[in-house]
Amino acid sequence: MEKRFDNWKKPVINEGKLTKYNWLVQNKKHLKLGCKTDIGAFTYINAKNGVIIEDYVQIGSHCSIYSISTIDNKEGEVVLKKNCKIGSHSVIMPGVVIGENSIIGAQSVVNKDIPKNTLAFGIPAKVVRKLNNKKINYG
Repeated sequence: MEKRFDNWKKPVINEGKLTKYNWLVQNKKHLKLGCKTDIGAFTYINAKNGVIIEDYVQIGSHCSIYSISTIDNKEGEVVLKKNCKIGSHSVIMPGVVIGENSIIGAQSVVNKDIPKNTLAFGIPAKVVRKLNNKKINYG
């Protein structure tokens, strides 16, 4: 386990206000945040239809996670499975599940489920390859 998580404490989340780490949640009552997560500054989470962020998930800065989109009228729970990693400036659209241990490259738009143990990136994000156990950093 990484040292930066040695003294990890669940952050205080106030509706529509920046946390002390400078990320923001709307509809916080529908957010389930796991242990030892790392969410980068200026990330926005709209949890109206549910957002589940499991243990050891890392989210880069300036990401957007939407459980509702008024542009295309899509809605659905977003699930980020254990130990997945989301690169900076990425967008996760409603109804998406990102599999355990998967990595999403920076500046990606994820509009479909990503299987576990894979590397995906692009607009829209596509699976590039499988990750083997030697390359997975378990928390």
